[in-house]
Amino acid sequence: MIKKFHSFLVLIVLASGLLSCKNELVSTSKPVDKNAIIDSTVMAFQKTLLKQQIDSVFKKYDFNGSIAVFKDSTELYQKENGYSDFKNKIKIDSSTVFAIGSISKQFTAVLILLQMEQGKLNVTDKVSDYLKEFRTKEYENITIHQLLNHTSGLNLFGGKLMFKSGSDFFYSNDGFNALGKIVETVSGKTYDENALELFKKAGMKNSSTGNIFEGKNFASAYLGNGKDAQIVPNMPKRLGGKDIGTPAGGILSTIEDLHIWNNALYGGKILKPETLKQFVSKGAVRHHAIFGKMGYGYGIMLNMGRPESYFHSGYVKGSPSLNIYYPQTKTSVIILSNIADEEKGKSSTFRPHIEVKRITDNLENTLLQLKSKH
Repeated sequence: MIKKFHSFLVLIVLASGLLSCKNELVSTSKPVDKNAIIDSTVMAFQKTLLKQQIDSVFKKYDFNGSIAVFKDSTELYQKENGYSDFKNKIKIDSSTVFAIGSISKQFTAVLILLQMEQGKLNVTDKVSDYLKEFRTKEYENITIHQLLNHTSGLNLFGGKLMFKSGSDFFYSNDGFNALGKIVETVSGKTYDENALELFKKAGMKNSSTGNIFEGKNFASAYLGNGKDAQIVPNMPKRLGGKDIGTPAGGILSTIEDLHIWNNALYGGKILKPETLKQFVSKGAVRHHAIFGKMGYGYGIMLNMGRPESYFHSGYVKGSPSLNIYYPQTKTSVIILSNIADEEKGKSSTFRPHIEVKRITDNLENTLLQLKSKH
């Protein structure tokens, strides 16, 4: 389908060239904006292709959740399927609030960088300068930078380091929960208060943390499948507990709010340009069990090859998620769900997410190839 799409777009470019030539010959006619013709045609085919291919993912997996694709502020695709509450048969809709798991880490990273912009810390500082529990021989040289890109060697707090700090990569939730404590220490406010201020700054009206959520439309989390869905107890409050931790995985959001977040963050409305560059700079390489080899910035994953993209998956019990942003076309791809069959393993749980990322990566590459030829 992608190859057919690419061939058709090439024909459109050629046709627009003929229109342009014709326009030059007939000077009395109204000028033809060939770029507008190409753009509108490309967008129409993007919508058609995304509908065909992502609809097939919904059908193939009976996907219970919501998937959306936006180009800047324009919706290219959005679909919801299934239930936010299986017992009461409440359907998922565009206002459904999901637990987003480790997508939360990019918010924590941005909160740290905002404190840096205010002169309250530097990412090269030692964590032990801010948190007394890091003032041990084992931990005293760990830096904020190393916590942000998981190169500190920390796994579970209190345990032995996996390697010498700065020499390798090991994904640590406890590392990000420590970053949350640093935010609290230097700001004098709770993590929840800092998060709410950030949501407001970005324009996100339906996001919260599991600790303080009092809104409606929350998608209860389930294990199993649609025929046998077992609710995960104490959601969303359990996200703030020591097993997960709000800075590592306790934020709640919606499709639209994550779209707003992507546009605000990568559009330069949250961080200064040089700080945003730090955020997305590859400081480590991660070998992800599901998504493969990738670069890692500050709480954000990076495609190693083409297309350029910033993304992060999230998983807390029953809630697999994925948020992708393609900077060259300003395109967001957001996948949120509230059920996972853990008995089949996480690889099975994330198959829909992997397929959608493959579809949108391929489409992005095709569009960029076309743009370079045009």
